[in-house]
Amino acid sequence: MPLPALPSLHRARTTPDRSPWRALRHRSMRWWSGANLVSNAGAWMQLTVQNLLVLQITGSPAATGLSLAVQAAPGLLLGVVGGAVVDRWPRKLTAAVSQAVLAAVALGTAALVALDLLSLPTLLALSALTGLVATVDGPATALLGNDLVPVDDVPSAIGIGSVVHSAGRLVGVALAGGAVALAGPAVAYVANGVSLLGVAAVVPFLRLHPDAARPAPLPASPPADVADDEVLPVAAPTARRDAGGVRFFLGRPRLVALLVVTAVSSLLGRNYTLTLAVLVTGALAGGAQEFGTVSTVLAVGGIAGAVLAGRLRRPTVRLVALLAAAGAALQVVAGLAPTLTVLLVVVGPMALVEAVSDTAGTTVLQTDPPPAMRGRVLGVWRSASTAWGLAGPPLLGLLLELWGPRGALAVGGLVVVGVVGAGLALRRGRLLDRRRVARRAALEPTPAPPTPTPTPTPAPAPAPAPSEADVPPAAARTDEPVLVAA
Repeated sequence: MPLPALPSLHRARTTPDRSPWRALRHRSMRWWSGANLVSNAGAWMQLTVQNLLVLQITGSPAATGLSLAVQAAPGLLLGVVGGAVVDRWPRKLTAAVSQAVLAAVALGTAALVALDLLSLPTLLALSALTGLVATVDGPATALLGNDLVPVDDVPSAIGIGSVVHSAGRLVGVALAGGAVALAGPAVAYVANGVSLLGVAAVVPFLRLHPDAARPAPLPASPPADVADDEVLPVAAPTARRDAGGVRFFLGRPRLVALLVVTAVSSLLGRNYTLTLAVLVTGALAGGAQEFGTVSTVLAVGGIAGAVLAGRLRRPTVRLVALLAAAGAALQVVAGLAPTLTVLLVVVGPMALVEAVSDTAGTTVLQTDPPPAMRGRVLGVWRSASTAWGLAGPPLLGLLLELWGPRGALAVGGLVVVGVVGAGLALRRGRLLDRRRVARRAALEPTPAPPTPTPTPTPAPAPAPAPSEADVPPAAARTDEPVLVAA
């Protein structure tokens, strides 16, 4: 007779783990997250100091924007190529090499800064090189982190990555000012270079999970929902592989829907450092201290959302769209907030919902494609996201000029809600059409196959009896067998 405790133990073992930190059960994920926390802090130190350095060299805010645009340009133009490279090369090797190259660029820049040899053209060239390497490093490191855990734990891994990114940003920006004051701007580049070398040194010791997707050569037959010319083997010519990645992305309705929702949300919202800064300092008559408080609440809400999103297991595009619409609705409320207190109450949940939406969307993006296409899909996404990242601030600036901060936030949020609603209605209409066609086909009687009419076979005519003259002499004797030549 089984013990009473056994069923409860069985349930405890079989109940899915929904802890947001469950990805950290895997040793390699713990190493990877720790290394990336240090690396993110170093990256934000360098980026903060880079902006100050450009201002110091040129005295022009426009030059600062130019350096950021030059660094982002390779992602816009060559993101698809970088994704194809990730699909072609071993992922651990690709991530380790790209991190080492970025470290070399950072340390080289530190040497030029320390020797007072850095000019604006040189800095722009180094920024372009950093952006070029990042087209490979971005998808390689993102997919490598997912390869360390089983598929059901990917949302947890992405949520932890978001927390690591946010924490690294807070630490890096905070350390940048003190580092520059104590040792000059070169120390920030040194810190970033050393942190990148640390990541490169950790990569060889990471173990891929047995269930993880690996960029292996494709099987002889592609998945049933993918056309033969969309998923190309890694040995295909580079131009054909790149075009195949774009065709695959555009032929995947879930990915296209995710792209539309994210693009509209990014273009008409999300850039709160611009819109909320104008709202706080303008309509709400606040100052730098009040905007700092709003920024802190946004950061806390984003971190809480990333932790909450780690509880997801298999999110869908529909969930991403609904969360994006909820965040946009809260954006409308934030734009109409009559006081700073009301704004602070609204922006926390707004950041939380949008962080969950971002994590869910990233999970769909990195797990929906077949393993051999994920690098190219991330490459296409990088090019598209760079495009709307460059177009978003000028568009929001124009809306702020035309309608003010309240109008820009409210109109942008309403447009996002409208786009999501239209998309969900279109999806529902298609589903209803399919069900209607299926019901009609089920109700129609299936015609019986026609019964074949038998064709009478005529009886063979009797053969005429041979005459004695027609019989050969050898066959005329009935007491001997007839030999037939083969």
